[in-house]
Amino acid sequence: MLEVENLNQYYGGSHILRDVKMTVPDGNLTVLLGRNGVGKTTLLRCLMGVVPTKSGTINWRGNKISSMPTHARVASGLAYVPQGRDIFGRLTVEENLLVGAASRKAPSKIPDRIYDLFPVLRDMKNRRGGDLSGGQQQQLAIGRALMSEPQLLILDEPTEGIQPSIIRDIGRTLRQLVDEMGMTVLLVEQYYDFARELADRYWVMSRGEIVAGGAGSEMDAHGVRELIAV
Repeated sequence: MLEVENLNQYYGGSHILRDVKMTVPDGNLTVLLGRNGVGKTTLLRCLMGVVPTKSGTINWRGNKISSMPTHARVASGLAYVPQGRDIFGRLTVEENLLVGAASRKAPSKIPDRIYDLFPVLRDMKNRRGGDLSGGQQQQLAIGRALMSEPQLLILDEPTEGIQPSIIRDIGRTLRQLVDEMGMTVLLVEQYYDFARELADRYWVMSRGEIVAGGAGSEMDAHGVRELIAV
């Protein structure tokens, strides 16, 4: 389980994260929702050690990781798919995937399970990442993260700018990772219907604070759509 306790972060004089407290249970798909600019991406970057925290603790399966460097967090079982994908445009699909295995002994070839999850990557393994469509790049970014064999997969708005057919494919893949492979997923999302369909648990953030949480099946009853409406 991932546990965040009283996490605070500032940018200059702005208090971005305000005593954030949340949990991500093992073997569940947890969604974090909120409007633009409320601190969701900052929270994920703090979880991965990309941004230091001012105060508070991050515990991963009973171990405090708040002061760990990013590469050590990846080695401990966390993987991150950033908003915007950040694939290497000049590297091939296969080379992008191999980069994802840098935290462990690099394999000589891409494991079949990655290509089974994303068949398009097998078909395009020799193409440069920059030549792929947005949806294909998103699948590549997820596949790259899975190359580190994570226990917790963290994704920041994977549906942004993606065509509906690929969104459905990504949703099916995330549920497969949880239901069939026992992975834990933390998904930041603004697309309410996509989040509701997938969520086992949910949290809502507003102005840097967690303001609601509960079972995914109760999102409609709890008025979550209204909480995140612009």
